Amino acid sequence: MKAGSLDSQERREIHSKRRVKQLAIGALACGMALQAGVALARPAVQGTADAPTARTAREPGQPVIDWDQVLLSIVRTPGAQPASIQSTRNFAILHAAIYDAVNSIDRSHEPYLVSVHAPRDASATAAADAAAHAALLGLYPTQRVALDADYAAELSQVPDGDPKNEGIRVGEAVAEVVLAIRANDGSNVTTTPFTPGSAPGDYRPTPPDFSAPVFTTWRHVTPFVLHSGHQFRPLAPPSLSSHAYAAAINEVQSLGSATSTTRTAAQTEIGKFWAPPIQNFWNEIAQQVAMAHHTDLATTARLFAALDLSLADSAIAFYDAKYTFQRWRPVTAIRMADTDGNPATVADPNWLPLAGITPADPSYPGAHSTISAAGAEVLASFFGDHQRFSVTSPALPGVTRSFMSFRAAEQEAGLSRIYAGVHTRIDHQVGLELGHDVAAFVLGNALLPERDDWAVDGVRRATESTRGVLRRAW
Repeated sequence: MKAGSLDSQERREIHSKRRVKQLAIGALACGMALQAGVALARPAVQGTADAPTARTAREPGQPVIDWDQVLLSIVRTPGAQPASIQSTRNFAILHAAIYDAVNSIDRSHEPYLVSVHAPRDASATAAADAAAHAALLGLYPTQRVALDADYAAELSQVPDGDPKNEGIRVGEAVAEVVLAIRANDGSNVTTTPFTPGSAPGDYRPTPPDFSAPVFTTWRHVTPFVLHSGHQFRPLAPPSLSSHAYAAAINEVQSLGSATSTTRTAAQTEIGKFWAPPIQNFWNEIAQQVAMAHHTDLATTARLFAALDLSLADSAIAFYDAKYTFQRWRPVTAIRMADTDGNPATVADPNWLPLAGITPADPSYPGAHSTISAAGAEVLASFFGDHQRFSVTSPALPGVTRSFMSFRAAEQEAGLSRIYAGVHTRIDHQVGLELGHDVAAFVLGNALLPERDDWAVDGVRRATESTRGVLRRAW
């Protein structure tokens, strides 16, 4: 069996243990909320609440997409996203809250973190809106005016009455718990200054700006679904003396140079097109495909939760690998090729990448490739791989790139970093494998359909183990 993979029995056992942990943490979070004067609804034990309702199947998924667009707008606003916080975390928190709020009413799948008791006729749309609004307010308090306006606009589409009020109550309660659980996840740890190595192959800040790395401790952030950031850690990259290393460096030296004569016009466009944060592209791809399929509210909430939980854990995983191996970036490798001991590489002390500025973190594995593989894996699991969609980029206004499959977009996004001169093919290939592994684990271990044969028993055991904590919390 491949490292990190699980058979069905192991998944059941891990699920039960994970639910014990989730309920315990959720109970503590509820206790903290009560101490702060916020009354939350008591979490419902799965299997004892009312049967799933078809109501959410009749509610469209557009509110989930609307709130995803709101967050995209925030992270693209200069200064709005904290420089030390990966936006993948905040997308995951937003959509975890929306999913658990909707699922508290739909009840067709297991909760991610919390399930709040809700009447059968509660509005799942109002729950989604309230969860999104509360989660984003907690993450971006300075955006309150705009978020309040968005919230009012969304809620205006839900008829007034008890179902709306109950939905709001559910959404706010869920968001409160999700935010409390993630409040001390290690994302706000003050990083220590990075000390670069001096040996050949060691990562060090890159020319021309020599920016210091920022996310040096992100590998220690608590994963959303993975057991640890190193769960799927790849093997060490090829040695500097290897043929594979030389081939990879020579390829990026030729194709990724700012003055390349071998890179085609199409490759230049690709290298520039995918330069912005890659997670933004995959959220927009998900929006487009979900709208094309007219997915209902519950499905859309689950889609974006699966996507952004996968992207968040992929970011934790690739930072784990980056700072474990600390492989130098192509611009350093090429400029210092006369020190690598490999006769098949040739130094160019003035070489610069097409991108101009190299991202301030180690090279291996590639972030674009990891995130794109995870995104493609999740979307293909919902819709099948072969889907038509188009992508635009703020880096090249007016340019549209069209695809026939998620895998095609995944490959192009990853390869773009070779054309941009900031990654090697080794980084790309290992990143693809890492992203697929992370997303496959998320899809196999979270947001699963309710199963009476073991889910109820697992949560019963979880409830018994946390009874004392729940009693104190409530």
